[in-house]
Amino acid sequence: MSKLKLSGLPDNKPVKVTLELPAHVHRDLLDYAEILGHETGQTIADATLLIAPMIQRFIATDRAFAKARHTKRRAAENPSEQP
Repeated sequence: MSKLKLSGLPDNKPVKVTLELPAHVHRDLLDYAEILGHETGQTIADATLLIAPMIQRFIATDRAFAKARHTKRRAAENPSEQP
């Protein structure tokens, strides 16, 4: 069994978003949904439901983003310490 970054879809009410994807990204998303469905035993009828958890996972694991966010918050909390 492979180790995908997503472990399944949470049971959340989806919010409709309009998004244009390049064709190759859409194909990859469909393939990912199929493989994830096989691994988790879930039927993923709409691959677009993977977009939000993918973005969430990407943001949660981006160390540079976390560092920049932390720096930004510290600066906002302590404006007198800014150069």
